[in-house]
Amino acid sequence: MLSLLPSVVVLGLAALAALYLVGSRRSSPENVAERRAAARALVVSVCVQSVHFAEEAATGLHERLPALFGQPAIPFSFFVAFNLLWIAIWVASVPGLRLGWAGAFFAAWFLAIAGMANGILHPLLAIVTGAYFPGLVSSPFIGGVSIWLWLRLREATRPNGAPTRVDHARASRIGV
Repeated sequence: MLSLLPSVVVLGLAALAALYLVGSRRSSPENVAERRAAARALVVSVCVQSVHFAEEAATGLHERLPALFGQPAIPFSFFVAFNLLWIAIWVASVPGLRLGWAGAFFAAWFLAIAGMANGILHPLLAIVTGAYFPGLVSSPFIGGVSIWLWLRLREATRPNGAPTRVDHARASRIGV
């Protein structure tokens, strides 16, 4: 299972960053419009990530990535199941994101971070190998929509302890 190590490292770092963001940012109840916008960005990102996964599966990422590190291929069934599981999690997170659930924000932050990494790493891997690398064609698209998702998530959340719009409204009413 050493063939999974490169993916585990990158995805593990993305998960840690997503956990940090969920722990350090919150979405106030009045941020309904911003959460809806983030949910729309999540839907588009999941669609683009699905296309990206299909390209990776069709062109052998499960074989080529481990081979770069001298490892055997990732079992195709595991590769497909892992990706389909995450796609299902992201789809299931859309309503939770609209409602402000932390677990849904974790999944969305994770996709935003992992998608931006995909947008960078696939072109770099193509440069390193001197040829097409599985996922290269769709990687700029997942990178771009992931930036959009990141921005929508930032608008839907505030750092813990930061004043909300309600706090600003109260302060202006009392003359602060």
